[in-house]
Amino acid sequence: MAGKNQIEDAVSDLRAALRPRAKSIIVTVWGDSIAPHGGDIWLGSLIDLMRPFGLTERAVRTSVFRLQKEGWLTSRQIGRRSYYAFSQTGRRRTEPADRRIYANGLPPWDGRWHLIITNARDIEADTRDTLRRELSWQGFGVVSPGCFAHPAADVDALNGLLDDLGVTDQVVVMRGDGLQAATSKPMRRMIDSSWDIAGLSESWREILDHFQPVARLLETGDDVPRQTCFILRSLLIHEYRRVLLRDPDLPEELLPTDWAGTAARELCHTIYRRVWRPAEAHLMSVLETADGRLPAASQSFYRRFGGLKSGDKVAAE
Repeated sequence: MAGKNQIEDAVSDLRAALRPRAKSIIVTVWGDSIAPHGGDIWLGSLIDLMRPFGLTERAVRTSVFRLQKEGWLTSRQIGRRSYYAFSQTGRRRTEPADRRIYANGLPPWDGRWHLIITNARDIEADTRDTLRRELSWQGFGVVSPGCFAHPAADVDALNGLLDDLGVTDQVVVMRGDGLQAATSKPMRRMIDSSWDIAGLSESWREILDHFQPVARLLETGDDVPRQTCFILRSLLIHEYRRVLLRDPDLPEELLPTDWAGTAARELCHTIYRRVWRPAEAHLMSVLETADGRLPAASQSFYRRFGGLKSGDKVAAE
């Protein structure tokens, strides 16, 4: 019992320290927990689900309303109840991120680079700013004005972005070999100037500082309450996503030898595999859809992080 109380206290302290914003944590919960199940979620049950994060009914209602306005969610009314679901736009926005978040490591690097070259005369200023921001979210570094580079870009996500912005015929997309070694001084200087490696390393270390104490408590094997597992899983993915989507996923050859991101990724995978099953049980006990209880998660959910096996060590349901 003491171990259980320690974990509950640690997760409570973690929530207080991280203090996620209402709309942001709802997006995380929807993408990580709700979307794999599908269905229209009754707003009242979502309010109950988010209450342990310290969110009031008003905060949840306001956030959901804004997410609908921004195109993330769709809604329908049945009697006096409002039901919400991920929109097609919401799914399209999250799919590239999901592929990165739940990947089980990075594939070997072939030594080649993707280059994106834009011409300021061909693209309006607002579109150019949007393109620059979205390429940054996809991990591209700014090598020089109008030139972006990435060693292992998600081609489908890139093509989708260019198509959405209507600039497919206005940018040059190239792929080529680096003629210098990844460890050469010019290559190191380019990487340091194109990406905030030092800042990202510090962010990864913060994740280790926040979640390693909880991971050590989980190693005791004590049963952890379902709701606590759900809160921990959501906070973990929320912080992991926040850093990961700023990380360009550079190959190991291009990173410092003491890169904190490697340990942080392993820690995230370990904690997720420990808590996902009781977190799912809590989720399905709280949420209601227009057809009743939340349906089971899709098969793609169980492929996260290389596979969520039924034999993984999780709290008893």
